[in-house]
Amino acid sequence: MIEHLIGPVTGLLDKFVEDKDQKARLAHEIATLAERQAHELAQAQLAVNKVEASHTSLFVSGWRPAVGWVCCLGLGCNFLFIPVANFILTITESPITVPALDLSEMMPVLLGMLGLGGLRTYEKTKNVARK
Repeated sequence: MIEHLIGPVTGLLDKFVEDKDQKARLAHEIATLAERQAHELAQAQLAVNKVEASHTSLFVSGWRPAVGWVCCLGLGCNFLFIPVANFILTITESPITVPALDLSEMMPVLLGMLGLGGLRTYEKTKNVARK
């Protein structure tokens, strides 16, 4: 939302600020405001993630593994169970077929988690992972 305000505000600088150097400095400050805010939000989310991951309760720190297992089950169904089921249904000459799952919404979640898993593996190889 703040990105939509940057253009009009920098246009107002031409009317109220006559010094070109100060105008350029203010325009740059306004343009980088959205990036700084996004960076601060990401840093705050990382801090929350660290606290959640270190919690001893399964209901606080266990949601990530639960999402991972759901993604694994979805992949397992789509690439193992459903093709085998359709093969068996074809052999038995059944008119029923099991449709494949739509993975378009699940794959970004899974790939993001796999990236985090890669970071976890890297931590373990460098002996900095918590026990």
